[in-house]
Amino acid sequence: MADPSSYRPRPGDIPDSPGVYRFRDEHRRVIYVGKAKSLRQRLANYFQDLANLHPRTRTMVTTAASVEWTVVSTEVEALQLEYSWIKEYDPRFNVKYRDDKSYPYLAVTMNEQFPRVQVMRGHKKKGVRYFGPYAHAWAIRDTVDLLLRVFPVRTCSAGVFKNAARTGRPCLLGYIGKCSAPCVGRITPEDHQELAEEFCDFMAGRTGTYLRRLEKQMMEAAEEMEYERAARLRDDIGALKKAMEKNAVVLADATDADLIAVAEDELEAAVQIFHVRGGRVRGQRGWVTDKVEEVTTGALVEHALQQLYGEESGDAVPKEVLVPALPEPVEPVQEWLTGRRGSNVSLRIPQRGDKKALMETVQRNAQQALALHKTKRASDLTTRSRALEEIAEALDLDSAPLRIECYDISHLQGDDVVASMVVFEDGLQRKSEYRRFQIKGFAGQDDVRSMHEVITRRFKRYLAEKERTGEWTDGADTDAPLAEGSGTDNPLAEGSGTDNPLADGSGTPDSLAGGPGANGSLPDGGGAVFADAEVIADSLKDDDGRPKKFAYPPQLVVVDGGQPQVAAARRALDELGIDDIAVCGLAKRLEEVWVPGEDDPVVLPRTSEGLYLLQRVRDEAHRFAITYQRTKRAKRFRAGPLDDVPGLGETRKQALIKHFGSVKKLRSATIEQIQEVPGIGRKTAETIAVALAQAAPAAPAVNTATGEIIEDEEPDTTGGSSGEPVTAGVPDERRGQET
Repeated sequence: MADPSSYRPRPGDIPDSPGVYRFRDEHRRVIYVGKAKSLRQRLANYFQDLANLHPRTRTMVTTAASVEWTVVSTEVEALQLEYSWIKEYDPRFNVKYRDDKSYPYLAVTMNEQFPRVQVMRGHKKKGVRYFGPYAHAWAIRDTVDLLLRVFPVRTCSAGVFKNAARTGRPCLLGYIGKCSAPCVGRITPEDHQELAEEFCDFMAGRTGTYLRRLEKQMMEAAEEMEYERAARLRDDIGALKKAMEKNAVVLADATDADLIAVAEDELEAAVQIFHVRGGRVRGQRGWVTDKVEEVTTGALVEHALQQLYGEESGDAVPKEVLVPALPEPVEPVQEWLTGRRGSNVSLRIPQRGDKKALMETVQRNAQQALALHKTKRASDLTTRSRALEEIAEALDLDSAPLRIECYDISHLQGDDVVASMVVFEDGLQRKSEYRRFQIKGFAGQDDVRSMHEVITRRFKRYLAEKERTGEWTDGADTDAPLAEGSGTDNPLAEGSGTDNPLADGSGTPDSLAGGPGANGSLPDGGGAVFADAEVIADSLKDDDGRPKKFAYPPQLVVVDGGQPQVAAARRALDELGIDDIAVCGLAKRLEEVWVPGEDDPVVLPRTSEGLYLLQRVRDEAHRFAITYQRTKRAKRFRAGPLDDVPGLGETRKQALIKHFGSVKKLRSATIEQIQEVPGIGRKTAETIAVALAQAAPAAPAVNTATGEIIEDEEPDTTGGSSGEPVTAGVPDERRGQET
């Protein structure tokens, strides 16, 4: 526990201007981000007598080891930078709303030639119009099924669409009138695009126009005694009205508004949002958060607005946002919302009438959501706490292992040997900390040696981080290479986009990192950064405050295996001089827990929550390792001569194959012919020609029935051949031997 006075900046060093500040812990991890109209006044509040601070604020300042700040021009810029940093650093003491589920949206892919209506979850894509979110996917499908009578827009996948176009026969929906069948040319791209626009207009709340038009057409058909057509139009009108009844009118005058309600207690808060478009509730969603900082209802609302609209723009931000309490001050938030929308946004508290009544309904939903969450979490927290306590007792640890890392080795008969590292914190997965390794120290199958290599590499990097930050200066030999082959090691988290194995932001100028050189060095731990709107985004890219790859030590290392693997892991730590990290192994056959130096395993009861947690950790490491191993194996099987051409990316590979039709034809092309492909210059063309000339062509395929050699005239893929024939059944036959 740090003394805040040990890193308190001198008052004269803190500017009296708007800005954003960051508290960091002893590992340089950002643990709290905040903004202030006056940095000097706000930071002074954190360094008063600890007895006067809120308990959560007291915990934060005693956990921190330094504080830094960035000066901006306006409060709106401070709001934008605060949101960016919270998203970038994921600080543990900031309010972070957790979606209790991934909400489905009704999406229309207007960026395609023939727009498709479908259910989508996850991140929003450019060129796609979204409606919702909805509570359940079946609610979207029911609505779409009703609307397809009137707006027969394409709903099939790309594969089904291409197959129908190839065969010249539409799918079932095309035959029953619920699809206009653009796959077989029954409708032009322009007309189908217009149909999709009408569907979007109806979903956006502009319903009256279509109902009046259909009613007029129905009356005209009846007058002309086209009774079958009139009956179909009548059914269409009924379908539209039934779809509209699913969202009753709650606000008059076709109001577009979002209503946000907050229910809170001393520890947690729940937020509920109703999306009203055209006077009807078009979507609902909810979040729950731990109140890890002293925060008012207005501040909770501000955080909810950042989460809700931080990635939105245009019509996705409504004209009116109704809240139970206004942020303080409200002007920067309202200005920020106006900037996101591109026109004026009203942020206010409803006082009377239908809007106040609807806000009360949203408030009741928030209270029920909080009560349900607390009921579920009480059981979950108790179970996880008991599991960690049982592990600590069984392994004779001083305290519960709040961070557990598990390692597993995977290979296929000694080929493509890889390893995985998964992380559990407080008994929960932390996928952003997952890492994966290629075994490069030797060739062949040796799980014990592989485990020793992986543990050594992981903790060498940990020691390197400690030495770089000044936390550790002697003991282990860190002069040895820390990242053997780090360019191909690729210790990435799932979905990670960086290749830097340390990700320590070493390329960031000191003036942007808040270290020495940032308006002068501050010996007391403080740091100042001066930025404007243009450099704010750039300062986030390589800043050393983002989570590093191997900077944080675990309290417990678990290996997938028995006594030999455990001994190898312990030996690797001892060689590095690390003696404060516990090691154990979980053997698959009898689920025995092995500890270093013991001839007999620790046997936990089958009903033990601690054993169940260790099994989950071990199984997750195995899943992550074998997924990576299969990916590498598949990539090796698909490898071709173009993969060996330096500087040739996937896009230009595709362009070459599309232009020539196959690798065989590309191999016989001249340099001038290769240059005809867009994006291929003479130097690249020469490199391609040399690489293809050096690569041995794949063995010709043989028709086993006739003995004839099959000519390679079919279009090839970018992968080509790896230089040796691969029997299709081999991977499946050997899959049972994966480890």
